[in-house]
Order: sequence, then C-alpha cells, then structure tokens
Amino acid sequence: MSEPKILTERRGHVLLIGLNRPEKRNAADFELLSRLALAYGELERDPDLRVGLVHAVGEHFTAGLDLADLGPRIGRDGLSFVDEDGIDPWQVSGTPLSKPVVIAVQGTCLTLGIELILASDIAVAARGTRFGQIEVTRGILPFGGATLRFPRAVGWGNAMRYILTGDLFDAAEAHRIGLVQEVVEDGEQFDRALELAERIAAQAPLAVQAALANAKRAVRDGDAAAEAELQPALVRLVGSEDARIGMEAFLTRTEARFVGR
Repeated sequence: MSEPKILTERRGHVLLIGLNRPEKRNAADFELLSRLALAYGELERDPDLRVGLVHAVGEHFTAGLDLADLGPRIGRDGLSFVDEDGIDPWQVSGTPLSKPVVIAVQGTCLTLGIELILASDIAVAARGTRFGQIEVTRGILPFGGATLRFPRAVGWGNAMRYILTGDLFDAAEAHRIGLVQEVVEDGEQFDRALELAERIAAQAPLAVQAALANAKRAVRDGDAAAEAELQPALVRLVGSEDARIGMEAFLTRTEARFVGR
C-alpha cells in the first residue's frame, strides 16, 4: 500500500502536517488537498493541539497544483475539496482556523505553496528555496488567497511584480519583501520551524488564540472592529485558569505551564 499523501504526527501540543508526494515534487492532487483539509480540521477540533507545523517530505515543498488531476474537477462553482470534517488550509472559504500555523519550505515552492505561507502565521525558508506565483503562465489566476494577501504582506508593487509576471524569486528576495520571516541553511528549516512552533505552544493557548483572532479581525474588518473586541477579550482571559497560572509564575519567578482553560 502507498503511503498517505499527508502525514500527521503529534509532537507534544504541535501537530506536524507533512506533504508527502515527493515523487511528484509534492504537487497537489485532489487526494492531497482533501487530506490536508482534514489535517487542519483535526488541528482545529482537538483542544490538546495548540499549533500546526506544515512541512514537506523530500527536496521540494510543492510544485503547485497537479492540473492533470484537478483540471477536470473544476466545475461551474470552482474546485471543492473540503468535506464537513475539514477546514480550508488557504482560509478563503468555510470555517476559520483559530490556531496558529508555522510553515517550513524548501526546494521548489510554487503557487499554492506561497498561498499556504500567506495563510499561515510564521514562515521559515531554506536558503535554496525558489518561489513562484506562476498561475498567469498557465492561463489561470491565483485562487488560494494570493490576490488578497500577497499585496498586504509584501506591498502592492512587490506582489504584482511576481503575480503578474510569474517570475521566480529566491529565498533572499522572499525575506526582503517579507513573505518569509527567517531564512536558514538548507536542511535546517524544519528544526527551526519546530522551535518556533514549540515556543508558541508553550504560551497560554487561549491568549495566543485571542491575540491571533484579534489581529485577523483587524485585517478582515478594520481597526475599529478589532478595537471593539479588545477589552471584552481581556476580561474573558483575566478570568481564566491560565491567567492565574501566568500571574503565579510571574510572582514566583517560575516557568508557567499552561493548561488551556
């Protein structure tokens, strides 16, 4: 039997989510997309999971969509691959993800790979990574969020420079424009991403989720909407067990071990 195209592993409070189609440079077919959505659903539903870490098996993160498999599946309403137990990893439809995602990329990172970065919260790239938002060279447009998030993340001109030409760019350029937050030596991207994921997972999960939700609210609905939710969120958090644990750790100068309540 062949291995599943998405591998999941629990590492403490972190869910590792691995693209596992290395023989095709992790190009996404329908099965891979569906299983990726299910993994995100697992991350969202399980209260013991606090952070997701998306990575890829093999030399490449992803060569993008497997159009030979997915092309015939694009109907009048577009492409649907998320069932009732899944969550759209690109966060352009359906249930919003409430937990943070760290992503580690290497090798080739095309189209939906960049859009996964844009839908995640922190990205680490291997120095040798090559990026490309190449949909226009295939006669389609980015439909996983790049038209929305790329300009916000890196500025209009930087985003259009690559969305409209389909040109490739390297990890240094990705870091310069702000697409990725760290560049490490080839082969070190997973370990560094895991360090960051575990660092997040060690914090109070309700507070992490509240901070993430408020930042997303500001992006989606504007500053005023996010500002209106700050004090109510603070009141809810102050009454939590984790807030008590955090205060005790501060007063006793010990390390807080949060419980998510």
